[in-house]
Parts: sequence; structure tokens; C-alpha cells
Amino acid sequence: MVFEGLADKLQQTFKKLRGKGKLTEVDVNEAMREVRMALLEADVNFKVVKDFIAKIKEQAIGQEVMESLTPAQFVIKIVNDELTNLMGGTQSRITVSSRPPTVIMLVGLQGAGKTTTAGKLAHMLKKQSKRPLLVAADIYRPAAIKQLQVLGGQLDIPVFAMEECKDAVQIAKQAIEYALSYTRDTVIIDTAGRLHINEELMQELKSIKQTVKPHEILLVVDAMTGQDAVAVAESFNKDLGLDGVILTKLDGDARGGAALSIKAVTGCPIKFTGQGEKLDALEAFHPDRMASRILGMGDVMSLIEKASASIDIEQAKEMEKKFRKDDFNLDDFLDQMQQVRKLGPLDQLLGMLPGMGNLKKLQDVKIDEKELARVEAIIRSMTKKERRDSSIINGSRRKRIALGSGTKVQDVNKLIKQFSEAKKMMKKFQDMQKMGKKGFGGFKMPFMSK
Repeated sequence: MVFEGLADKLQQTFKKLRGKGKLTEVDVNEAMREVRMALLEADVNFKVVKDFIAKIKEQAIGQEVMESLTPAQFVIKIVNDELTNLMGGTQSRITVSSRPPTVIMLVGLQGAGKTTTAGKLAHMLKKQSKRPLLVAADIYRPAAIKQLQVLGGQLDIPVFAMEECKDAVQIAKQAIEYALSYTRDTVIIDTAGRLHINEELMQELKSIKQTVKPHEILLVVDAMTGQDAVAVAESFNKDLGLDGVILTKLDGDARGGAALSIKAVTGCPIKFTGQGEKLDALEAFHPDRMASRILGMGDVMSLIEKASASIDIEQAKEMEKKFRKDDFNLDDFLDQMQQVRKLGPLDQLLGMLPGMGNLKKLQDVKIDEKELARVEAIIRSMTKKERRDSSIINGSRRKRIALGSGTKVQDVNKLIKQFSEAKKMMKKFQDMQKMGKKGFGGFKMPFMSK
């Protein structure tokens, strides 16, 4: 999980502060020492860490604590504000041209995920009612053009390519003319990458910039390379003048040093992050939300946005009626599970809930994604009648279902038992006020295991 180590250490540090009624300068200094170590271990740039700690200390020592906050909450608020500022303060959006097409040029090193990111960005813009055009301007990597064409086919987005042409500048120029002719309002140019930045590549990129005058030059960089990513951003920004950064593979970067250093070192805002391999796994970067997640305060806004985009509202209303009438069956159970899966990996969803940013806090409960597929296979192996009324599933039926789903009878028994418990829990939800603090009893969803 992104920022897992940093989030864990910061939350432990602030937990110590919460135990104190009044904070002394010694308490603040000790806390800041731990914060400094946590940031350095997260591979954050040393100078960035030094400036960050200095700003927090300046605000935390000798300041009047707000009446509505305890001293510990006050320090946490300062850290939250400074983390947000460190990553850019506010969301940085793409500059949209008043005279289409808006031209976006993607640059970066080889292997950073540039071509895939071009597809993801086009997919995101298409969902925003834009008419994107993908441009294959990587004339050096043989598979680059084909890869972009495959992505374009999957997304039903046109790809402009001149396979016989070995002039990237000419390809970019012709692509703009094509976009004007076919009313494509956004042009995304996928340029060539290299294992190392060289003068030949940079000159080609400068020539493309000079010819098509892009409204956005976005650097695609691998978050898992840490401070190397920051160095690459510095170098590209010096030569090209970047408008922003797209951090790929952020879901695989447990430290997060690049995300916390790039803006401070280069001045270039992070505009998007790639968190997964699927074509919809590109997200706008919100510094305030990311800071909140690091400090264990969740990211409810992003969760709401994901739910709004993924969940069928009418289906949800229909399901609510079934809950109220106690008419919830295994078909509905499967529908609900599929709706949840649309939101993305479950550990990422839990990371957006306040207090659950670190899964270790869930007392050894772990998310088993494979269990979801197993549950789905079991339910799909049942007849319609069995799904509507699980009480008729006797021993022989359980054997047949297990055989059909490639599972064991024990797995079928476990699911039926959990479904029965789920139905009981739904009855309890009808009288939530009377439940008080009893909570959820011992019930756990089928995709959670100890």
C-alpha cells in the first residue's frame, strides 16, 4: 500500500502525543525527530525533509493552541497542512485550450509506462466527454505503435500513426492537422523514451515542443524509483519546462518519497497518479486527500467519487428495498459483491476510510481478493431456485455446487453460513438505535479472513 511505512510511523508518533495533556518544547522536538526519521526512511529528499521539519517546528512551538483543539491535535493539524503544501497545496488540473485541440505531450524515460498512461489519460478524458486522439510518435521502439493501436482499439479512441515515417516532429505536426479535420478536441502525443536521458532525445522533444506548441508537457515517471524519479523530473524540467508530472506504479511504492519530493524540488505539480494496470486506474492527484490518508484520517471524498462513478444508483435503491423487506437472496449478494469490486482493490478502499489507512490496525484481518472469485464461482454454480432460496441447499446439492465451482463442500457450507449471518445482520440494521455499541458482532464478509 502506498505510504504504508510512513503512515504507520507518523500515526505511532502522533499516538504518543495524544497521550499528553500538554506539550512541551521537548515533546515537540522528540516528535519532530521521529517524523524526520520517518520521512528519510520513506526516501524523501533530505533538503525537503529539513525544510519541512523547520516549518512545523516554527509553527508548533510558541503558538497559541486553538480552543477547539488539544495540543496534540494542533501539531497534527500543522503537519497535515504542511504535507498538503509540500505536495502542491491544491489539485493541479490540465490546461484546456480555448481553441481546440488541447495538445498534451507525454515525455519520460523508457519503461516508465508512458504508452499505457497515454491510453489511461485518453480513457479518463473520454469519460469527461472529450474527444481525444492518441498519437504514436515513438519512432524507435518497434512495439510502441502497435501497443498504442491496441489500446486505442480497446477504448474506441482513434490513433494517429505514420508507420513508415521516421520523423517524430512531422508525425506530431500531421496529427494536429488530423485532429482539426476530424474535430478531436484533445491530442495526446506519446513520445519516445530512453534508458538514459541523452541530447539526441532531448533535441527531438524540443523540436516537437517548438513545432506543435503543446498546452501541457507531462512527465511520466515511475514512483518506485524514488529519488531517481525526482532527479529525472529535475532534468526534464530544466530542458523542456514541464507543466506537470504523472506518477505511475504509485500503488507499488510503499515508501512514497517521489510523491513527497517532486513538487518541492522541481516546482512541477503532480497531476495524476497511476495505481494499477487497468485502463481506468489513473486518478487526479489531490494533495490534501493524500496528506489525510498518510495521517490515517482517510480520504472519504475520493471514496464517494469512486462510488458515484461505479455504482448503479437505481440498483442500489432497489437493493435497499430488498433489505427492508428481508427479500435479500444470493443473486443480490453476488450483485453487491460485484458492485464493490468495481470500486477497485479492497485494501485501497479501506485506506480511504478514517482510521483504517494502515491495515495492521485491523487486528490481523486481511483482504483475500481470491476469496471473492471463489465466492462468485460457488454462487454461479447454483441453480436460480437455489440462489433465491438458500434453505433448500441440502447435502447432495452442496456436493454438486462444490464440484461445479471447483471448490470443496466446506467452502460451500462456509458461504451459506456467512450469507445467513449477513441476512441476520441486515435485520439488526433496521433497529440500529437499539443496538447501541454492540456493532457488528462477529460477522465478517466472505472476502475477509483471519
